[in-house]
Amino acid sequence: SGAKRKKRTTRGWELYVRWKDGSADWVAMKDLKDSYPVPLADYAVANAIQDEPAFAWWVPFTLKKRIAIISKIKSKYWQKTHKYGLRIPKNIDQAKEIDTENGNTMWIDSVKLEMTNNRVAFETYEGNTDDLVGYQEITGHIIFDVKLAENFRRKSRFVADGHKCETPSFLTYSTVVSRDSVRIILMAAALNDLEVMGADIQNAFLSAPNLEKHWIKAGSEFGAEQGKNFKVVRALYGLKSASAAFRSFMAKRLDAIGFHSCVADPDVWLRPAVKDDGTEYYEYIMMYVDDILAVSMDATKILRSIEGDTVKYKNDKIEPPGMYLGAKLQQKEMNDIQCWTITSVDYINAAIKTIEEGNKKKRWKLPSDVKTPMTQAYLPELDCTPELDADDHQYFQELIGMLRWATELGRVDVLHETSLLSQYQASPREGHLEQALHIFAFLKKKPKLTLYMDPSLPNIDYEDFTANPEEFKEYYRDAEEEMPHRMPKPRGIPVVSTAFVDSSHAANRVTRKSHSGHIIFINRAPVKWLSRRQQTVEISAFSSEFLALKHCVEDIEYLRFKLRMFGIPISEERFGTNIFCDNASVVKNTSNVDSSLNKKHSAVAYNFVRWNVAAGVCRVAWISTHENLADAMTKRLSSTIREYLFGNWTY
Repeated sequence: SGAKRKKRTTRGWELYVRWKDGSADWVAMKDLKDSYPVPLADYAVANAIQDEPAFAWWVPFTLKKRIAIISKIKSKYWQKTHKYGLRIPKNIDQAKEIDTENGNTMWIDSVKLEMTNNRVAFETYEGNTDDLVGYQEITGHIIFDVKLAENFRRKSRFVADGHKCETPSFLTYSTVVSRDSVRIILMAAALNDLEVMGADIQNAFLSAPNLEKHWIKAGSEFGAEQGKNFKVVRALYGLKSASAAFRSFMAKRLDAIGFHSCVADPDVWLRPAVKDDGTEYYEYIMMYVDDILAVSMDATKILRSIEGDTVKYKNDKIEPPGMYLGAKLQQKEMNDIQCWTITSVDYINAAIKTIEEGNKKKRWKLPSDVKTPMTQAYLPELDCTPELDADDHQYFQELIGMLRWATELGRVDVLHETSLLSQYQASPREGHLEQALHIFAFLKKKPKLTLYMDPSLPNIDYEDFTANPEEFKEYYRDAEEEMPHRMPKPRGIPVVSTAFVDSSHAANRVTRKSHSGHIIFINRAPVKWLSRRQQTVEISAFSSEFLALKHCVEDIEYLRFKLRMFGIPISEERFGTNIFCDNASVVKNTSNVDSSLNKKHSAVAYNFVRWNVAAGVCRVAWISTHENLADAMTKRLSSTIREYLFGNWTY
């Protein structure tokens, strides 16, 4: 698309833009600068208008920034020399060199295996390449990796240089299953006594036809076939459409065997089924790119039905999942029920090994004798240590990235501290980096923490919940929980949901912004957690607690929608989602209909929560701060209190 002309309006300069679908309209230049900075800068240069006042300073800045970002990405790739303590080659010559040093052929064997598996993607072309009308020539290269989950197996991947080709006009985006969906379905599997089996599709993208037209001249990776010309007939890794091509291919395959994609999570597929005793339930398939989990009375049969001419499983293995999304899965007994557990211990140990190996070349080291994830007296907002240089800045961001992924995999005990440090990624200081290493030292001391997807019902005294939705409906007469469109018929055993919510009022000493936190359980399985700085400054603890409660209710609505679209029944015996909060004023305002709001600026959160109480979505009860599990998501606590709170729901 390109701007055809411009005009001056009361909103400033506007450009007449023609979009790829053929439509056109006037768009404010400031909006184009925000949404399409690089295309707009390129257009200005191509049409020699970069010296006009609206572009004079902005175009050079944007193009310089683009170059800096690209060079940073490239330098980051080339600077990474080791993973899990193992040296990573950058090309085939280095792979041979490392194999010679180690006295083995692991890297070269991985290259040969990769190119053997890749051969199906290429069709020999013996004609003149000038006759390939509509085809683009493409190049490729080998990238190298180490697979933690497969006993540090050396991994080679032939990747097409798709970034050098024109972007295709069709869809190039692909989704993956969300982590909370996996937790919900693992809980439902145990609740309904269903089998869970996993498989890994071998060279997944190569099973799908190529949606683009490319040809390639074989390089040294092709061995004896070097120099030949090939048409690319399958979706090579690296092509812009490869991920979407594979997902489309698998969608057709799953649809053919009766599975339907869930609206709440497109990578969860379900199909109605009946047990031998006549009990109705749903079979599920979860897709995380090439990793498949099947849930059914006979999950192996489902996975075998997916196999075909191009879909093969690695080592022909179908087995109970050991790793998924980077976390370790195991079946263990809890409350006389076999349930699935999730732990990130392997990821944590590998991350610590990488950090300690990297620290040998740096001035940093992991502290010893740590009792909590962060030094108790440390306040990141008041840190006045020197700012980090470019290399250490990148190192800090890498540490935060590893910590954020660890919290997604279940290390909820460092969630709050990670959230605090994440706020300083733009301009971190030495003290921030030291505290990030302090968190890793804590993880090294306590690498094991397990979440149980326990399907048993929570032990709750429901007498604590006094809200009457019928009374609230007198004030919110339209309040009614909206049922999802095309919601499947509920099947299986009903579930209940429980949440704990808290906020730390004016926790930041500089901005005086509060911090929100909550945990949501389906039965006894923790499925969603949050620790986040609030965006506004609240003048009272009441206001900050109500905002935290609003965020919690939004996540509850999201999970209830997801449960219904998964076909999992929500128990009618328990009123909505039961939320525990340690602020008595908030509980009063959400339980007693005659309580009035004195803080008018909290009206949006106040009425949003009360509307959901009237609709039967949730109800709120008071709990002591010392028993509120969400307290650890908003405050830095002593080791004794932390162990007590996390000991109630982690192992």
